[in-house]
Amino acid sequence: MGLEHSDWRGRRVLITGHTGFKGAWLALWLEHLGADVHGFSLPPESADGAFARMRPLPTTSRIGDIRHARELRDAVLDVAPSVVFHLAAEAIVRRAYRSPVATFETNVMGTINVLEAVRECESVETVLVVTSDKVYEDASERPAREDDPLGSVDPYSSSKACAELVVRAWRSSFLEGLNVSLGTGRAGNVIGGGDTALDRLVPDALRADLANEPVVLRHPRAIRPWQHVLDPLHGYLLLAQHLLRGGFDGPMALNFGPEDVSWTVLDVITYLQRALGGGSIEVGDDTGPHEAPALLLDSELARRTLGWRPLLATEDALDWTAQWHRGSLAGADLAALALEQIAAFETRAGTA
Repeated sequence: MGLEHSDWRGRRVLITGHTGFKGAWLALWLEHLGADVHGFSLPPESADGAFARMRPLPTTSRIGDIRHARELRDAVLDVAPSVVFHLAAEAIVRRAYRSPVATFETNVMGTINVLEAVRECESVETVLVVTSDKVYEDASERPAREDDPLGSVDPYSSSKACAELVVRAWRSSFLEGLNVSLGTGRAGNVIGGGDTALDRLVPDALRADLANEPVVLRHPRAIRPWQHVLDPLHGYLLLAQHLLRGGFDGPMALNFGPEDVSWTVLDVITYLQRALGGGSIEVGDDTGPHEAPALLLDSELARRTLGWRPLLATEDALDWTAQWHRGSLAGADLAALALEQIAAFETRAGTA
């Protein structure tokens, strides 16, 4: 299966979290594919983030909170989408420690509110809920597979694992009877232009570069599945496309991770600083909240089911992120740059 422009041209799509980093890139890509894009989200957190700088132009962009069930239901019914991409979430691990109740309200009850709104909307054919690579109980010994036990010890990861259980329950109990296909996409440690989140490695490094300060690393030897934002978004689009075509009998939850899983935090920052022309590193206090020493994903099921594979090596992902950063400093048209990167990615995928 390849990404088909014809499957998306004119299709009405609702994205929750469209003002966030991944959501803004997805909105721009869907607009590029010709979809009729609508959004429901909190206000963008930064005037320098992806949504503000890339300027996707959804048909409607409603500012709201997925924790407010009636407000969300009204938005879904007003849009009457064919496809819903649910990305709105608390996505920062350390912030989830500071606000655990709000994290569970957003990631668990927010997901329930989305699925309950979908139950009332007759136009919806497919829903894709984006969770995380951190939903697995133990992903440190070997790459996690989709049938591994779910669960974790920190608020963010636990809430995302709970969201997976919510999806499973609503699919079996309600949505299958309505012929609504429902899947989840699991990916993590996504990088790319326009990510301005606090307490996230690459945005912190870019802020340090702007301030001419050293990057402080808490866990320099930690390993994560680093990937450019377009790789998992490609997977989400392919999975939604598969479900739209009647893929009810196949897997409903898929991992989307990189092939190279050897890059440590220190490796990533060393390469990024070299791409930016310099910088310094300090090792800081590692007595903060629990973080797994390694997170690894097995994406073989996505390869077999969708023909998906990561198209950007870690070096490419960091180079494309550095290109955005340099363009931002030079006053470049970042919407045009993002579309150039999307076109280059589609060329690699053979769908341009």
